[in-house]
Amino acid sequence: MLKIQHLTKRYDDTLALDDLDFEVKPGVVTGFLGPNGSGKSTTMRLILGLDRPTKGSATINGKTYHELKAPLREVGALLDAKAVHPGRTARNHLLSLAASNQIKKARVDEVLEFVGIESVANKKVGGFSLGMSQRLGIAGALLGDPEVLLFDEPVNGLDPEGIRWIREFFRSLANEGRTVFVSSHLMSEMAVSADQIIVIGRGKFITQGSVDDLTATAHGTVFVRASDIHMLTSTLTSNGAEVHEINDLGLTVGGLTSDQVGELAYKAGITILELTPQRASLEEVFMDLTADSVEYGGGKIGVAHD
Repeated sequence: MLKIQHLTKRYDDTLALDDLDFEVKPGVVTGFLGPNGSGKSTTMRLILGLDRPTKGSATINGKTYHELKAPLREVGALLDAKAVHPGRTARNHLLSLAASNQIKKARVDEVLEFVGIESVANKKVGGFSLGMSQRLGIAGALLGDPEVLLFDEPVNGLDPEGIRWIREFFRSLANEGRTVFVSSHLMSEMAVSADQIIVIGRGKFITQGSVDDLTATAHGTVFVRASDIHMLTSTLTSNGAEVHEINDLGLTVGGLTSDQVGELAYKAGITILELTPQRASLEEVFMDLTADSVEYGGGKIGVAHD
């Protein structure tokens, strides 16, 4: 289990993490979400002892990383797939990691085969694609057969088959009772692969829960088809609705419930052909939760005035 308690990190005048608190439990895949600059990578670096907190602690099964006698046997991590000496072969890279933690050489071939890169094991990693480098990084994380695993943007560079493979891989690890902590900016992937979601923004904890929990209380939209689309659009907008999409098939409406849409249509004498509530997606929930935590946001493009 990972436990983050009052974790604070300051770089000169920049507060990267601000009294962060959460737990990552075994047996589930936990997604770690936040806008760019929210502190996700800093949190993972502190967990792995690559930096020291200004205040608070990050522990792995009750110990800090520096207290682990054979760290690769207790925690595996992939933070930067390209952080490997380009002149080394994949096998030699893993052999050096294995030697540092007294791991048998036979384990190197096992993980190379598992991640599907045994055919290029004797090639220099400097020529690897990002997807191949990701697989090598995953092999390194698995080398010590650890109970806790951390991955930062693990699907970068993977093709659809590779993404499906890693999704099933995460699930198998969790089913074995391991702690799986995955940072990603791909909302659609986290929505189908994570059991729990932790959201942070500007270094602060925002919320935690399952995808269903997070989306159940969010304001979704309503899809509606009617006998007179244009009249319905006018009726709904005059009553405060947000009509996101108008076409011959129907309307996507925000700001009103399906009951309210139906009642307004009835009063206006409009026949409803279809009325379907649509739950908000994880991406929509994420955007709402982190709206005040985005470091760089885009505004509307207007006409320049001299």
